Amino acid sequence: MTVEKLTAAHLSEVAELESLCFADPWSEKALELLLGEGAYGAVCLQDGRVMAYGGVLWAPYEGQITNIATHPDARRCGMGAAVLEHLIEVTRSRECEMLSLEARVSNIPAISLYERYGFLKMGLRRGFYKHPTEDAYVMCLQLEGAKK
Repeated sequence: MTVEKLTAAHLSEVAELESLCFADPWSEKALELLLGEGAYGAVCLQDGRVMAYGGVLWAPYEGQITNIATHPDARRCGMGAAVLEHLIEVTRSRECEMLSLEARVSNIPAISLYERYGFLKMGLRRGFYKHPTEDAYVMCLQLEGAKK
C-alpha cells in the first residue's frame, strides 16, 4: 500500500470509486479540480489500483477536505486513514492553521476516524447532504506549529 499525489492517470479510477461510495458522486471532470493549484488530491494504491482517495481545497491558511473515499472491499484496512494522514501532512507543510470537513451525522466510522486524528465537531449544517437529505457535522483540526 502506498499513498501518493493524485495525477490525471488516476482520475477514471477515482471517479469509479466516487460512484461506488457516494449517492451524489463527483464526475471525472469535477475531480480534475483536485489537480489544480487551488487543491490537492491523494490516492492510496494497492497493487497499482486506487483503493482510497481524498482531496483538499486551499484557502488562505486553511484546507477544506472535499471527500475521502475507500473502496468497499478495502474498508477497515487503514487506507482511508493513510489518505487522511497524508492530507494532514500536506496541509501542515503549507503552513495552514486549520483543516476542516463535513461528515454525515450517520457516518459513525468516518466521524470516529476524524476524531481519532484530533478533529472536533464545531457545528452542524442542516440538510447539507442530499440522496438522502441529512445533516452534516462541521469538523475542524487545529494544526500545531502552523505560522500565525
